[in-house]
Amino acid sequence: MPLGIVVGGFFGDEGKGKIAAYLALKDKPAAAVRCGAVNAGHTVVYNGRVWKLRVVPSFFVNPSTRLMVAPGALVRLDVLFREVEETGVRGRFLVDANTGVIEDRHVEEERRSAHLSGRIGSTLQGVGAAMADRVLRKLKLARDYPELRGMLGDVALEVNEALDRGELVYIEGTQGTFLSLYHGTYPYVTSRDTTASAFASEVGVGPRRVDEVIVVFKSYVTRVGGGPLPGEIPPKEAERRGWLERASVTGRLRRAAPFNFDLARRAVMLNSASQAAVTKLDILFPEARGVREWERLPREARAWVEEVESQLGIPVTLIGTGEGAFDVVDRRRDLGLEW
Repeated sequence: MPLGIVVGGFFGDEGKGKIAAYLALKDKPAAAVRCGAVNAGHTVVYNGRVWKLRVVPSFFVNPSTRLMVAPGALVRLDVLFREVEETGVRGRFLVDANTGVIEDRHVEEERRSAHLSGRIGSTLQGVGAAMADRVLRKLKLARDYPELRGMLGDVALEVNEALDRGELVYIEGTQGTFLSLYHGTYPYVTSRDTTASAFASEVGVGPRRVDEVIVVFKSYVTRVGGGPLPGEIPPKEAERRGWLERASVTGRLRRAAPFNFDLARRAVMLNSASQAAVTKLDILFPEARGVREWERLPREARAWVEEVESQLGIPVTLIGTGEGAFDVVDRRRDLGLEW
């Protein structure tokens, strides 16, 4: 069975949590690993409840999936313990011993920075300060905290052994390609690389082990904080179109723009993406809301998806048509791409 990576194609907020939850329920992976840090919130809507997750993988909705946090990730202990209790995953949740831990002093340091809070528009969650400490080799790791002792393990070993046994594993990336420290709109970026290659490295798997990279796009583009956003429309126009959103971590209004084919093509290139997922198709085409079969989508919606495929050169295999985890058109079987 393969290893798949879920990665964001724009500036975050693409709906990776929804896609990950659907894959958990549909594909029933043996294990799932979350990367990144607490400045990224993944929203899952399932069984009438909404979760906004910053540590626990969105794959938690499948009760048989082993859940892990990558050694290259950063966690805050209060967020970690709260989410573990809220999701009820204790006993199948593993934190790598080398995962970094954000302390209160990191948050305070960022909040004192006029550069981060003003020009950059950082989420001010302490992530950049903690990453700087990690580079300077003075950040405390999960293994330094007794309260985590019962959750610690070797995630790289667990994942590679699962793959050796032929089990299905997913890696859940965070944020979006163009927030990458190296490939994004620097300096308006996050403090790490946010491409598929980096997420594989964060977990501890080599590139030859990766079988599929699913790049997630929203049917329009949103961005939180400073930095360029080609085609940006005014907030009133975004509200009229139904594109006005708030960030799941900070609550700030997201800036909005139409779907950007140039950015999407570059995201496919940077991630070596083999498949695309598109979320919120129902916002562009309200008649698509709740539809779960390709043939039942409005003709205009299907034509738009086919144009995305033509422009990007990869198949659009998963299409989000609503908030719920199961509100997805899954074309993988028809396209011969089902696991």
